[in-house]
Amino acid sequence: MKTIKIGNRLVGDGQPCYIISEIGSNFDASLERAKFLAKLAKDLGADSYKIQNFLAPKIVSNEGFKNLQIAFQAAWDKPVVEVYRAAEFPREWIKDVYDYCKEINIDFCSAPYDTDAVDELERLGVTCHKIGSGEIDNLEFLTYVAKTRKPILISTGSSTMEEIATAIKTIRDAGNDQIVVLQCVTNYPSPIADSNIKAMQMFRSTFDVLVGYSDHTIGTAGKGDDPLNGSTVPLGAVALGACIIEKHFTDDRTRKGPDHPFAMDPQNFKQMVDGIRALEKALGDGEKRLMPSEKETVVIQRRGIYASRDIAEGAAISREDFVYLRPAVGLLPPRGKELVGKSVKRAIKAGEPIKQDDIQW
Repeated sequence: MKTIKIGNRLVGDGQPCYIISEIGSNFDASLERAKFLAKLAKDLGADSYKIQNFLAPKIVSNEGFKNLQIAFQAAWDKPVVEVYRAAEFPREWIKDVYDYCKEINIDFCSAPYDTDAVDELERLGVTCHKIGSGEIDNLEFLTYVAKTRKPILISTGSSTMEEIATAIKTIRDAGNDQIVVLQCVTNYPSPIADSNIKAMQMFRSTFDVLVGYSDHTIGTAGKGDDPLNGSTVPLGAVALGACIIEKHFTDDRTRKGPDHPFAMDPQNFKQMVDGIRALEKALGDGEKRLMPSEKETVVIQRRGIYASRDIAEGAAISREDFVYLRPAVGLLPPRGKELVGKSVKRAIKAGEPIKQDDIQW
């Protein structure tokens, strides 16, 4: 059994799934909205509220993106650098939001993208760090984050097993083995057919780590293809052992901004949370046994031994004297073989159940 601790929660084997609501740029440059979304995520059952922590000049190159706007960024109506700049979460707001999350009792989490961001989060006292998929081979940065000795949640979108192995080794070489590897597909939204949930099992067996899923699938309302509106992959991942689920979240998909269209809305987020909690109950403990709800149905669905014809007192029972019928009253079918040849203590009428005390054993 493997676990780590995030805040006051144990996360891992045998523990409830840790659900992260990622707001991305959906705070729409408003501190009030950032707090509003934190409270909404809490009310909907999220365990953690997550923001991105980057400064545009420290994450993207204006020159590099000057003539490059491809993949999901092709739909952006502004240059890439401008979109990143508009999506920055002001660092002077972070402590305010962190304190607010403590006040409403939801964990605060962030994905830092530079060492200054890591230092700021450490001063606040965050309980874990999230590493975005794009940093999988930024080994200097991974080493810096690993040295905080905080749990590291690392996404693996667009990564190879070799790159993941190197990243995990880098973190471990820095003295940190509190790692959760998140399967992820880096597209927004990502198609159901690319989800590859079973990759988590390979991570677990290959690297001996906890696993989870950072999911970008969504329903048709968000231009995705999930018939369960973004819940299929999280539910499948939890069934296969995910201890963390991360989903982008907004209050309104129709708002303008790069992250709103592929984020879960409140109704679907709540359905996902409720589905995960129900699934955890349904998964059980793996031990097969008669469940409390079956204690009566086992009687009405199993068969008992009944007289197929009148049997006189003292007569020896033949196989033709009884049949197996529902409900399971009296002797049960496994006793049928030992019943043949035994004498009855009383007269038994056709249709009556044959009971233990009716037989001279």
